[in-house]
Amino acid sequence: MRNEEMLLIPGPTPVVDSIYDAMAQETRGHTDPRFAAIYKSAIEKTREMLKTDGEVFVISGSGTIAMEMALVNTVAAGEKLLIISQGFFGDRFIHLAKAFGIEAEVIQSEWGKQADPALVEEKLAGETFKAVTITHADTSTGVAADLDALVPIIKKHGALVILDGVCATAAMEEDMSKSYGDGKIDIVLTGSQKAIGVPPGLAIVAFNQTALAARNQIERVPAYYCDIYNWLPIMHDPQKYFATPPVNLIYGFDEGMRLVLEEGMENRYQRHAAYGKAVRAALAVYGMKALAEENAAADTLSCILYPEGMNDAEFRKALAEKGVIVAGALAHLAGKAFRVGHMGNINEEMLENAIVKIGEAVQELGFEADLEQAVRRFRELALPVA
Repeated sequence: MRNEEMLLIPGPTPVVDSIYDAMAQETRGHTDPRFAAIYKSAIEKTREMLKTDGEVFVISGSGTIAMEMALVNTVAAGEKLLIISQGFFGDRFIHLAKAFGIEAEVIQSEWGKQADPALVEEKLAGETFKAVTITHADTSTGVAADLDALVPIIKKHGALVILDGVCATAAMEEDMSKSYGDGKIDIVLTGSQKAIGVPPGLAIVAFNQTALAARNQIERVPAYYCDIYNWLPIMHDPQKYFATPPVNLIYGFDEGMRLVLEEGMENRYQRHAAYGKAVRAALAVYGMKALAEENAAADTLSCILYPEGMNDAEFRKALAEKGVIVAGALAHLAGKAFRVGHMGNINEEMLENAIVKIGEAVQELGFEADLEQAVRRFRELALPVA
């Protein structure tokens, strides 16, 4: 990679040269058949990755636009939404629901913990909800949702499952053809800049047939840009026009999706799971404990608590001077933890180098750090580079 810094934040993530090269191609008109063919290819690759029987939307926007598109096309004003929140980004659905007049209730887990399926069962048994949102990997806490436990409960009670995969898609299983008890995941939403490994700017949403039927039942959605009816003709034939797509970013996304599928989904799941375990184990050698317990930890990023007395700003500054960029923590964890991404195009060599640099920064701040032991622990758990 020709990146000068190692970008290990929860997103954007490192971009490989072939994606940069794809984006550097000549900008063509958005209805040019040559561009339309690439756009169509990117849409079909996304469909293949998520295995949906419905429709895939790849449009200009952020993960928040994807969240909005998923919500307004399935839950009408006055209908009820249950939000399963395991951190800051799960809570974002509260604000979205309020903006569109949707009645929202929240099951809020303690930060660092998974939501209790028993509470979800109790809530759904007592009330009728149109849909339930799940954040697959919350970027603020590094907690992964237990889909095998949650999805069957939700589907048993007849609600739609809206899965926020922004920090999980292409790294953690989101197979929309997979049966969970009485049903399947109805919507997966994500962005281009995390585990897919493409620069920011694309919102990606997949609807299955059940979710599409929910849109058909809504007479009018409180949106124009996010109304999937306005985008369906373009997703079927990208030479048609609704809103101008980011041409060069679509080039890069098509290449990014090619790399994802070339590696293979099972290989990606295994690689990310191994990297997550290896990074957390290595950092524990430095006295840095993950907020989430290992059985609840996301494969894509980790929220790491500092040892007593370590200064957040000083640590991240020292690390940045070594060319490794990590993110601060959010809300009440600000200053008490940092967040490190280990997803997308990242490889074992980069992560091992980051473990060494983190240890050096720890030492410079006057704390003990056994670099050799940390590297050894990392190597024990990380998969070899393919």
